[in-house]
Amino acid sequence: MEPNPSRPSSRWARATTVAASLALGASALTACGSSAGGGSSAGADTGRTAQVTDATGAKVEVPVSPRRVVTLSEMDLDSALALGVRPVGLTAGRGQKGAPAYLADRAKGIPVVGAVTGPDVEKVVQAKPDVILAGQLADKQVLQQLRTIAPTVVTVDRTKNWKKSLEITGRVLGRGDAAEKFLAGYGTKVAALKKDLGAEAGARVSVARYSAKGTNVIQQGVFISDVLKDIGFARPGVQARKGEGHSTPISEENLKEIDGDWLFIGTLDPGTSRSALLGKLADKPAYQQLSAVRDKHATVTDGSKWTSLGGAEAAVSVLDDIRKAMVK
Repeated sequence: MEPNPSRPSSRWARATTVAASLALGASALTACGSSAGGGSSAGADTGRTAQVTDATGAKVEVPVSPRRVVTLSEMDLDSALALGVRPVGLTAGRGQKGAPAYLADRAKGIPVVGAVTGPDVEKVVQAKPDVILAGQLADKQVLQQLRTIAPTVVTVDRTKNWKKSLEITGRVLGRGDAAEKFLAGYGTKVAALKKDLGAEAGARVSVARYSAKGTNVIQQGVFISDVLKDIGFARPGVQARKGEGHSTPISEENLKEIDGDWLFIGTLDPGTSRSALLGKLADKPAYQQLSAVRDKHATVTDGSKWTSLGGAEAAVSVLDDIRKAMVK
């Protein structure tokens, strides 16, 4: 819950005290933390800084080639790993106890320092970062607390564009060349997929998110819609328009409005196999009306990458999922 600035909670006050008292120690750390190979780089670039512009347009002084990186969003974790940096702290993914499922193996053992609702300032302090990637965090009070611990960079702007975020993260981590190389590789993979899709190129593709609460449809202005646009797919119904939020609830009576050639359904439920969920949905009269279901062009996917905040590694993985489903 967001703290009331006039009457801070005891936890918030305690976090403020801890952050302030340990800020000096955190900012004075030598660059001796985690890198892609897990090795130590003590003393490397100690004291040197570079100025970067974050997603809000703010100028931030960050260490050159920081080694102790804390990521406060799924996209930040994804970007860091894509650029070969293993963070020393992460926030749990939406609906997850730790890293998003598609990054769980690579992020195994990284301490959790918060959730999608926000960071735990005390745990961030304990991670002893030399730079903090703050995702799309907009709470000025929380940002102020984080900045007493280490340079803090907002990496996700209002468009939530993963490519822009990767470029910002590359500059922060001193790995701009790696970000450019990743994006070039992604472009090559997109071009190859478009070619291999053959007659399915330009197909009408729907993406929905399913949970016990029902079905939500994914509109424009979010990660997966950006990836599908890169491939050149059309989006039926309301999916062709920008939504008010990340996803839009749709009743079973109105499912026909999103009927397309292909349907991808994201889920975060680890207790049900994807094939079992697909069978369950295929038995529903509303889903039976969909041509994608009748033609066996419906696929249940990992919602932690398809219908969440996304990122660079998620984008490449989505291309693989589409290839497996649609390329004969």
